[in-house]
Amino acid sequence: MTILVTGGTKGIGLAIADYLAKPGEAIVLNYHSDDDAAASAKARIEKTGAQATTVKADVGTIAGCERIAAAAAKAHTGTLHIVHSAALIYPTSLIAADLEKFTQAVHTNGLSLLYLVQKALPLLGRGSSVVFVSSSGARSVVSTTYGALGTGKALAEAIIRYLVPELAPKGIRINAVAPGLVHTTSVARMVGSEDGAAKLVERAARANPSGRETRDSDYASVVKFLLSPEAEFVQGQVIAATGGV
Repeated sequence: MTILVTGGTKGIGLAIADYLAKPGEAIVLNYHSDDDAAASAKARIEKTGAQATTVKADVGTIAGCERIAAAAAKAHTGTLHIVHSAALIYPTSLIAADLEKFTQAVHTNGLSLLYLVQKALPLLGRGSSVVFVSSSGARSVVSTTYGALGTGKALAEAIIRYLVPELAPKGIRINAVAPGLVHTTSVARMVGSEDGAAKLVERAARANPSGRETRDSDYASVVKFLLSPEAEFVQGQVIAATGGV
């Protein structure tokens, strides 16, 4: 089995890759620009006994997705699964947004799902599963500066629904997981600092009906289920792992 994780060298993507990695499996980690983080992530995954490969490419471009698919093809053994976790953080209100930057964000946060599925389709077959990492911000306004991420993820969720009747007859599943708030570098960029991110997560934990903050296993275990044969009849869903928020 081969698992391709976009945005897989940091944050939620790395947590999912680490959770899924098992001895002998091939894990392909896509990243955008941080070579040091990529090297560290590769070493971390290889400690599990998995075979880790990194591919530096911009998932927000068609050419970038071609390079990612080519890397997956080179590492490919058995069934290919895709976990699409890459995101471009551009904190801005919609009215004040630089439209070129906003468009780039929508490509990365939304349209890239279609780019990736199209380019990887020759590697996908019966039993393959595609999981998109979404957000509650795709369905409700979580912040006035979240629009570039939220609208992109809303677009991806729509793409998922429209892909189901095309992929399901081929035995390919596609769904999304929406984690609760997690302290990542992306969240820190969104709020402006690591300290601000820590305080935001602390407040979210106190307000959560389940009484705690999000753990990596909360959402990674849902991804693992969606990649498993037991999820064969789950199609076109967005599963929230948020503790009831």
